[in-house]
Amino acid sequence: MTTATRTKTKSPAPHAADSHDLIRVHGARVNNLRDVSIEIPKRRLTVFTGVSGSGKSSLVFSTIAAESQRLINETYSAFVQGFMPTQARPEVDVLEGLTTVITVDQQRMGADPRSTVGTATDASAMLRILFSRLGQPHIGSPQAFSFNVASISGAGAVAIERAGRTVKERRSFSITGGMCPRCEGRGMVSDIDLTQLYDDSKSLADGAFTIPGWKSDSFWTVRVYAESGFVDPNKPIRKYTKKELNDFLYKEPTKVKVDGVNLTYEGLIPKVQKSFLAKDPDALQPHIRAFVDRAVTFTTCPECGGTRLSELARSSRIGGINIADACAMQISDLAEWIRGLDEPSVAPLLAALGHTLDSFVEIGLGYLSLERPSGTLSGGEAQRVKMIRHLGSALTDVTYVFDEPTIGLHPHDIQRMNDLLRQLRDKGNTVLVVEHKPETIVIADHVVDLGPGAGTGGGTVCFEGTVEGLRASGTITGRHFDDRAAVKETVRKPTGTLEIRGATTHNLQDVDVDIPLGVLCVVTGVAGSGKSSLVHGSIPRGVDVVSVDQGAIRGSRRSNPATYTGLLDPIRKAFAKANGVKPALFSANSEGACPNCNGVGVIYTDLAMMAGVATTCEECEGKRYQASVLEYHHGGRDISEVLAMSVTEAEKFFGAGDAGIPAAHAILGRLADVGLGYLSLGQPLTTLSGGERQRLKLATHMSEKGGVYVLDEPTAGLHLADVEQLLGLLDRLVDSGKSVIVVEHHQAVMAHADWIIDLGPGAGHDGGRIVFEGTPADLVAARSTLTGEHLSAYVGTRPVLPR
Repeated sequence: MTTATRTKTKSPAPHAADSHDLIRVHGARVNNLRDVSIEIPKRRLTVFTGVSGSGKSSLVFSTIAAESQRLINETYSAFVQGFMPTQARPEVDVLEGLTTVITVDQQRMGADPRSTVGTATDASAMLRILFSRLGQPHIGSPQAFSFNVASISGAGAVAIERAGRTVKERRSFSITGGMCPRCEGRGMVSDIDLTQLYDDSKSLADGAFTIPGWKSDSFWTVRVYAESGFVDPNKPIRKYTKKELNDFLYKEPTKVKVDGVNLTYEGLIPKVQKSFLAKDPDALQPHIRAFVDRAVTFTTCPECGGTRLSELARSSRIGGINIADACAMQISDLAEWIRGLDEPSVAPLLAALGHTLDSFVEIGLGYLSLERPSGTLSGGEAQRVKMIRHLGSALTDVTYVFDEPTIGLHPHDIQRMNDLLRQLRDKGNTVLVVEHKPETIVIADHVVDLGPGAGTGGGTVCFEGTVEGLRASGTITGRHFDDRAAVKETVRKPTGTLEIRGATTHNLQDVDVDIPLGVLCVVTGVAGSGKSSLVHGSIPRGVDVVSVDQGAIRGSRRSNPATYTGLLDPIRKAFAKANGVKPALFSANSEGACPNCNGVGVIYTDLAMMAGVATTCEECEGKRYQASVLEYHHGGRDISEVLAMSVTEAEKFFGAGDAGIPAAHAILGRLADVGLGYLSLGQPLTTLSGGERQRLKLATHMSEKGGVYVLDEPTAGLHLADVEQLLGLLDRLVDSGKSVIVVEHHQAVMAHADWIIDLGPGAGHDGGRIVFEGTPADLVAARSTLTGEHLSAYVGTRPVLPR
């Protein structure tokens, strides 16, 4: 091997290419940003902080990441762009120095029943190849082990042109897939409870149907059955003959005529499946969703035992382990098993699969299994699963954008996440992180603090510089950076207990625990220790529980806080009563909508493969309502002026006097209680931050009647200053006679608790046990668990010792 010789010369002048070491943003006005101009250093770790709703995501995701993605999309041909989502250029004057952006956000992974941790990370694909090469007996290609591929076969005659003649030949084909034929790869089978569909002691004429919305005078539902001629409408359903009952429940679609109208009759079971079960449950109205929950039962598939795989796929084994066993293993155990396989013919495959599995362990997800449905992952788990494919990437000079990567992490796990962020930076990448936790902010090379407030009170850069500079800056973040909540000196006494006995959900190991009632009880432990399994999966049925989980709230650009919380209903009725007209006139999604923009307030122009253009509707000037509707007033304001109010302003407006609406005032009070007083009632849900959505959902659930509130990580997306307000809200709930159970990692919430239940000691099969029960003071004094050590360090007793 030869190497080039170097001659000593004077170091040349800096190359022009080396001058592009900053991302420059000038005049950003996306959402609530107010002409933000900033320079972000490349190949450094920059953390963006500020109160929830201050504009962090608007700057990082909606401006920098969005423009990078749009520019990359423009490099494709017009034909290819026609198949891609179109993106408008963000409202910004100048964006320079952008590199390719890889976004790792908290969006929940697809909830398709066939999507698992393994399919989302390619680990399952490599495992299928491994079994197709080494499994005994050999059953076929990798698709023979896939629960997404069904086994099919066929035969028939085909006509082939050969030498000027048409020749017919018999051909056959077969595809060997791994899908269980009974559950079609879902692992669960559904059954419909007929008693929830009708009362069989009644006839159709007497109103036998108990399905929501099925009225006796409806052509499409009740009358098509009663007047079809297939069943006797005056005979009780339980007295139907075998043929009548089969026609009533299962008949294939058949054309019938009812009162001169041509309709399609089909059995009740397929009709209910199409009308209710084929739709996304989260998109259904609450009373319809409650009906579906009652009427449909899901049980483990009896044929495949929930593995999703056919018997043939389960028959092939490597060293006594089949692919279903491998996918059911805890990933840390599966990685050990893979390392124990010594087969030179598949060495590259074993190395790649081993690296992927080790990345799970490295990122703190070794307690998961590959068969875990991806839709059941928390936002924090989903974000870390998305990180897997980037950890070993050879790419450099890429911009990685993270949205609160420490969400769902125990303080013990945050250090590991910090190490991963540093690794990405040290490979020559730019790392941008939106974050609230001081433990992660402190590792930043550069900090950008937005604020000073939220919504219209934010959108400006309050500080940029070093962490030490932030501490001394006097901004809200700087003032709260070193805040530490003190452990309670006196705690509330429980008024009763909620007994859980022999809990074995997921990794729980026959847990017996008494959860105190009438107090603030915090359930904590490392990620994967069994907290959610205990609280959500083991509380006895019949307990009056209001549960607020981490599920994302859904909403289009037509949805806003007023529609989501139900606030608009009493307001519309009050407007209608005051003016003697119909309530529907005061809905921008109904009769009152501007005909030009259909109540959206803007006109969208589709430009095919180019980004669409949104312009304010000239007819309603963005107010969304017809001009005639805006002539009606309540308390001196029209409906568009009411929707432009902030929560605080509206709370005063509807609180007393002629404009007073008690029902609206109560909802607005709950919104103010969770710290959303600055939000405007008509602000589209699509523009809210993660923390704002979390609190909006909490405010909505506060109206539900229940003695026990279960909150899953309510501090997610909250700034240090917002956490104080949350603690005040939790105290008010408890003082009003409620029992509050919080699954939480935030030390401030732990320190504020009356009682702590700590699970562990580890994750997966190394967890699932109660390692501590008692007051926060006792936990700090004992320091017997990981949580105890970190809480002790947080309240300033002594530092965490390395393990």
